[in-house]
Formats: sequence, C-alpha cells, structure tokens
Amino acid sequence: MSPRASYRFQFHSDFTFAEAEALVPYLERLGVSHVYASPVTTAAPGSMHGYDVVDPTRVDPALGGEEGLASLSAALRARGMGLIIDIVPNHMGVAGNDNAWWNDVLQNGRDSRYAHFFDIDWRRPLLLPLLGAPLPEALENGDIALDASGGEPDLVLYGERRLPLRREDHARARAGLAADDLPALLDHQHYRLAWWRAADDELNWRRFFTINDLAGLRVEDPEVFEESHALYFRLYREGVIDGVRIDHVDGLTDPAGYCRRLRARFDSIRQAARLQDDPAYIVVEKILGPGEGLATDWGVDGTSGYDFMEDVSALLHDPAGAQPLGALWSRFSGRTRDFEEQELQARQDMLDWSFDGQFEACVAAFVALAASSQTTAGLTRGMLRRAIRRMLWVFPVYRTYGTGASAPESDAWVRENVRAKAARFSPPGEDMVVDHILAWLAGEGPGAPALAAVAVQRFQQLSAPIAAKSVEDTAFYRHGLLLSRADVGFDASRFSLSVGAFHRAMIERARDFPRSMLATATHDHKRGEDLRVRLAVLSAIPGLWRDRVERWDDMAGGDASGVVPGDRYMLLQTLYGAWPPGLAPDDRVGLGAYADRIADWQRKMLREAKLHTSWEAPQETYEEACERLSRALLDPSASPEFLADLTGFVDLTAGATLSNMLVQTGLRCMAPGMPDLYQGAELADFSLVDPDNRRPVDFAQREAALDDPDSAAPGLAGGAKIALIRDLLGRRRDNPALFARGAYQPIAVSGDRAGHVLAFRRSHGADSVRCVFALRCADALLGSPDPAPFASWWGDTALEDGTPVARLLAGSPVHVG
Repeated sequence: MSPRASYRFQFHSDFTFAEAEALVPYLERLGVSHVYASPVTTAAPGSMHGYDVVDPTRVDPALGGEEGLASLSAALRARGMGLIIDIVPNHMGVAGNDNAWWNDVLQNGRDSRYAHFFDIDWRRPLLLPLLGAPLPEALENGDIALDASGGEPDLVLYGERRLPLRREDHARARAGLAADDLPALLDHQHYRLAWWRAADDELNWRRFFTINDLAGLRVEDPEVFEESHALYFRLYREGVIDGVRIDHVDGLTDPAGYCRRLRARFDSIRQAARLQDDPAYIVVEKILGPGEGLATDWGVDGTSGYDFMEDVSALLHDPAGAQPLGALWSRFSGRTRDFEEQELQARQDMLDWSFDGQFEACVAAFVALAASSQTTAGLTRGMLRRAIRRMLWVFPVYRTYGTGASAPESDAWVRENVRAKAARFSPPGEDMVVDHILAWLAGEGPGAPALAAVAVQRFQQLSAPIAAKSVEDTAFYRHGLLLSRADVGFDASRFSLSVGAFHRAMIERARDFPRSMLATATHDHKRGEDLRVRLAVLSAIPGLWRDRVERWDDMAGGDASGVVPGDRYMLLQTLYGAWPPGLAPDDRVGLGAYADRIADWQRKMLREAKLHTSWEAPQETYEEACERLSRALLDPSASPEFLADLTGFVDLTAGATLSNMLVQTGLRCMAPGMPDLYQGAELADFSLVDPDNRRPVDFAQREAALDDPDSAAPGLAGGAKIALIRDLLGRRRDNPALFARGAYQPIAVSGDRAGHVLAFRRSHGADSVRCVFALRCADALLGSPDPAPFASWWGDTALEDGTPVARLLAGSPVHVG
C-alpha cells in the first residue's frame, strides 16, 4: 500500500505498539494513511529510541513483540492504512551484555562465526575502551574482577558489565586466580581493555560517529545482509509492513549497492507472493549538502525529508535580515558571521580530537595503495596524511560513492570543489598529492585494485562522520546568527531561499522523487518546527530584535553574569523561540518546568559546542553560571521586568508566528511528496533538541482539538494548524492520484506585494488544485494575533490570471482550492 501521509511514533517501553494501536482511529480522522515507526527490533534494555539494536532478528518484547506489531498492523489494515518501519543496517548496540553476536566475537575472536559481521581490524586484539582509568589503575582499584560462580566464567567491570572469556581459559578461571594473575589472563583474550579516552586514538573497529556503544555492521557482506534483514523481509512478505526508512545510509560501505539490493529483494518477495499492492516504500536518511542531489538510480523513493525541511525553512526567512542579523551576531558575540569559517574550525577540531584512530587507518590504506604503483610510490605517509586532512577540512558533502574502480558522474563536482578549496591549505608543491587522492576516489588512479577499493572505502566512511560531528554536532552549536537556520540537514551558510529556487526544487522533486518524505519535524531535530518559524520572524524585523536582545542582555547582567556573550545570545534567542503557548510571566509552576527544559537544552548546547565545556571534560563552574542565569531570567521574583518584556515580544510577533506555522504546514501537505507528521506536532511544536523533542505526547488534547480546534488549542497552541492538516490531508485522501503523480506548476504573481506570495498548481489529468501562500509578512502582522494581513495591505497583488491575492488570502495565509 503506497503511503499518502505518515505519522511518526517513537516507541519505547512506556509507549508500545498497544498505545499506538489505540490511536489508530484518531490517525484515520486526522487523514494519516501510515504509521511510521521508530526501530522495532530488539534494542538495548531501557532504550528510548531503538537505534541501539542488539538483535535484528526479533521484534523488541519491550515494545509488545511481534504479536503486538502484528496487532497494530492488523488494526491499520482494517481501516485501509499501513505501516512503515525504521531499520538500522549501519550499526548495532554493544554497550551491555545483550548482543549475542558481539559477545560471541569477544569470546571467540576471529574464529567467531560473527567476526566478519563487524568492521574490525584483526591485526591486533579488539579494543574495548570501557575503563574509567588506564588499565593498571583499574586493576589496582579492583575495578576488574573474575566471576566463576555462573555457568561460564566472566570478567566483571565495576560490578556491572560482564565480558566473556576465551573458552580455553574457563578451567583456569574456575580453579581460581590470584590477583597478580589477572593481567596475564587479560593478555590472552581476543580483546584488550583500555581507558575510554584511548578510543579516539586506538580504536580498531568502525563505530557510529564517536559512540563507542555502537559498532558498525558490514551489510555489504551477503551473509550479514541476509541475517540482519531476514525479519524485515518476512514482515513484508506477511503484509505486516509496507516499507522502510533506512537509517544513516551514508555510513554503509556501498549505499547505492545496498539500496539496490534491498529494492530487488522487496520486489522479488512482492512478485513471488503475488502481492497486489504498490512496490515497497523505501526512503533513506541522508543529509544532502549544498548543491547535492539524491541519486536517481538507487531504487529508493526519496529521502526521509531533511532536504524539504531545509527548503521550507530557508523560504520563510527574509533575505533582508541576513546582513543586519549577521552584523548583530558578530558584534554581540565576537564570533564570525561566516558559517563556513565556523565549520572549518569545527572540522579541524574534530580531526584533532576524535577521529585519530579511524583517520590513521585511512592514511595507512592510502600509503599501501600508493606503494603499489611506481607512479605514486614516492608519496610519503606525511604527504598523504596532510592531503587527506586538508580534504576533510573542506569536503562539501557527507561522502562520495566511488568503489575504487569507478565513481558515479554525480561525484565529479564534489572532487572539483575539494580540489579548489584544499589548494588554499596546501604546503608548497603538494597540490599533486590531493590530485592523486581525488583520482583514486574517481576510480582513475594507479595501483592495486583491491587496495584502491579499501582506501576509497576508508575515506568515504570517514568523511561522513567527520561531517556529522563537525557540522550538526559542533558548528551548529557555536553559530548563533539565527538558530532557525541551524538544524539537521540545513545549510547554515544559506540564510534564505527565493520563491524561484523553491519552485525549481519542487519541480525536480515531482519529477524525480514524487513519493519522497516531506518532514518539518523529526526525532533528531534541534528545534521544533514552530520554534524555527517563530525565529524566522526575526529575519523580517532585525531592528526590533536588536533593540530587544540588547535590552534583555542588560537585564541579564551582561558580562557580569559570567556567561560569554555568544552563549548569552543563543540563550536569549531560545527563551523567545521556545516560549510555550499560553505561559504567563507570573506562572511559577509553568516557568519552573520551562526552566528545567531550558537548563537541559543549555547544558547540551554548551557541551556540543566544545568551546567552554564538553561531554569529555565538563567544566562545572561555567555550566553552573549558565544555568544560574537561565533560571534567574525565568524566576518571576528575580526578573519580572524581563519576563514581562519577553512575553510582550512573544505577543507582538504572535500573528507572524502563526502565519509561518500555517504556511509551513500547508506546504508540507501540498508539495510533491509524502507528508510526514512527527508525533504531537499536529499541534504547536516549540520543542528543543532531544530528549525534549521526545517527551510524552498528550493525545487526549489532540483528539479534543481535532473536534474543537479553537477552544482546545487557541492561537499559537495550534488549533488552526491541526484543522488545516485535517483539511489538506483529507484532500489527499479524496484525490490520491493528483498528489501522488500530479505535476507541480508555478503560478506567476505580480503587483505591490508579489514578493510576499508563493503560488503553484498541482495537476493530474482533468484534476487540479491551486495553492497560494503568504510569505514573510511580519511587518504587516506585528501586534496582531491574526495570521493574515488586512486585504488593503495586498494592494494590486494578483495571480497571473488576474485573481486578486487579497481575495484568496483573506483571513488565512493559506489558500487551497
């Protein structure tokens, strides 16, 4: 069954398949066709997200098991609905004792039948960075013990974590060991215990980003692919699921080959079972860099929606705000307004701090490759190390997709971009080293083919985590020019998007990926969809914002607060952007709850930025100063004047915020693709980064709002939003072919306010619908709670057929008809 609109649930032990099944009637009324589930396979005990899979062959009992999943699917089918699941082919959770595959590898080393399931360099024992101190100190402290009381002897770390011993050592362990004999026993194991800080330098297996609890899987191996995907194929064959979302596709050795193999397997199952439904729905989680497009030959239906989220966000920002807000940020914070500079510094930091082991493995692969040809045998390890480092500093996308023997044509522009940007940092005479590496990435370099394949793989599986950790997880927490332009999948160097560029992107989407997911909120977003559009209002009123934020900083004590200016600026932006609907400045209980949320966000922001504190080395004195400031600002006894001014500014921009909320919602529902709703975001979503965006959802409120939007969720609480979603998804339900296969045709606009209108037509055969949206109207809406300007504001603005815009957008910033 082809999805028409999906609803994302985050499953965990406190929200199971049974809870979701009870909500199926609500989802049907809302207009949703498919539940889109977070990973359903067995995850680490207590997991709140499911991406730390420990057994991909079994549906997680904590979520309701396979019986519960089948029941949910049956309830959906009974209403003509379906199910999409999130799958995690890139890695598995290895933090505890619950991963049988990993435990077998620890016990049996290279002789384990699962040794080739994981990406391990077996030239030395598998490094386990589990100790809180260097090994000698851990031994002296008694942190490592032997337990032979059970069926098989184990090592026990800190009284909790158990590690298997080689079978050859069982008898010796049962006989009892003196404390002095424990180091020798450890030396005999297939793994080497180490201080956790050694991981970045010495890890000899691929992990997910910098997380030592997640080990990379080798799904390029046919046996690994089959064993780790057998459950998904059976669920599809049995009609339980309609498709999948592939997590972190760029982490895989061969994303294109994996996607094609997955498509072929689903197609063969469909044909063998004579299934009458549409082909399996497959989308990939992929961050598209500036200028990058998703390959059309992977056999997938599109992405999981970050690219659409970025386009809509940029569209809602007024380009006129870029210069004054950039100048304000630079003057206030003392940091650069140029995001590319922030990204460069973050990439340099990450390479210096977190990826040395993986980086050196990549260098070693290219050293071996260079030595295999007389043409490149003169390239030294130092030359190659410097060149690879420079390339990773400036790499414009997550990765390329070469095999060592060839590369897709779509990679060519990336290589040329890297060649030009890396030259800025090249030592004299070493440009040619970068040229050689780029030739290998293109599949055109000299040397042994097998070594080329390994070297290119190492580079491509390094460039992706470098990009993720440098951009999304570091630079985005340092760059506070306007926080709405720094979210997962965003191009923070681009402040806004023109109407023409948006039209072109939608035309391409309709042509290439008409079933691609359309998301504006996800479990990974850094700021909720409505928080972002509230901040986008500031792009249209930079002068007002400057006056407010400078006044607020004075109220906050400025430098005397002990918080650096850039962190204060981002705090003040966030206090405004995330302000909960209806929260009064004298509501002590509500303000206390908000202060707790802000404190959690602030601590994560500070540590991810890695400027004054970090996860690895928390600076408690600075963190406490930051929390004191945020809590003082939200204390009605300590800061009544600030709270009154802040809520006044929230009210002043309420109409403009609501306008953006509705426009974003309308575009998601009407653009080419398949709209996805993140749990709870059918009402106002002013959430912060996880875990804030994964808080329990009040579904009773949402069901009430579906029946009576204005009273259950007035104003910015989102009543108008859920009503619009129900209306527009109902149109998709009533005419699925129009939206699944319909063309996207821009409509020209002329007149006084033409720059404030986006208009297009969706058409298929004899059916068509016209969609008109108000854009960037903050100036006209200040001080008003209404989301649409007065009719007179539009002047002579009209569509190409002469229809006055004032008639179409009277009372609402969205017209569909």
